Amino acid sequence: MALLGPLLAGRANQVDLPRILAPPSATLPLGADDLGRPVLARLAAGAGTSLAVGFGVVLVSAAIGALLGGIAGFAGGWVDLVIVRIIDVFLAFPGILLAIALAGILGPGLGNVVIALAVVSWVGYARLLRAQVLSLRGRDHVLAARALGAGPVRILLRHLLPLAAAPLIVEATFGVAGAVVAEAGLSFLGLGVQPPAASWGTMIRDGVSQMLTAPHLVAAPGAALMLVVLAVNLLGDRLRDRLDVRTAAR
Repeated sequence: MALLGPLLAGRANQVDLPRILAPPSATLPLGADDLGRPVLARLAAGAGTSLAVGFGVVLVSAAIGALLGGIAGFAGGWVDLVIVRIIDVFLAFPGILLAIALAGILGPGLGNVVIALAVVSWVGYARLLRAQVLSLRGRDHVLAARALGAGPVRILLRHLLPLAAAPLIVEATFGVAGAVVAEAGLSFLGLGVQPPAASWGTMIRDGVSQMLTAPHLVAAPGAALMLVVLAVNLLGDRLRDRLDVRTAAR
């Protein structure tokens, strides 16, 4: 659906006043909204927004978190102490409230939503990779690489990060689901993408006032949001089982 979104973008924003709040039918499988726009086309366009935010947030936050967490776990000492204290400061704030504050400061827009959510989400990746590096840096192959003169950057990228990649991949799948829900929440509050661009959170917000007369305006994006989050979480569970050496051995 996200791939079809750009092809349906023109139709998703096409206002048709005679079809305002039209119920689902053969020509309109999911009905029309309060401007006569087809909900199915809006849903497809909103899927592209959710996909862009989900993967964008994960890529940025995972890169920042992996970098800081790897440095903290490998360097140790005062470097580790400073980074851990920074992580503690971010953990002291509720994530969604911090994201709302950042989105309000930066202003609405897709790019600002990605930045606001990435600033909140990098902490989990940093903690995870730091713990992995702390448990791996005393391994024999790391000591051998040091004895052969390998530098810290080479050891971190070549010998430690590949071994810690599996839990990071699993964490990233759950991060996509969290980012999709967070983007919908920010858009519901008016801090995400702005009209006429489609977003599932914006569709739910616009449909709340029509719950009694046109419940399909909320049901369609709400069901899509639930199914996407459920699918991504199930994917994360399967990846965790496949990448777990003990489970794979059984």
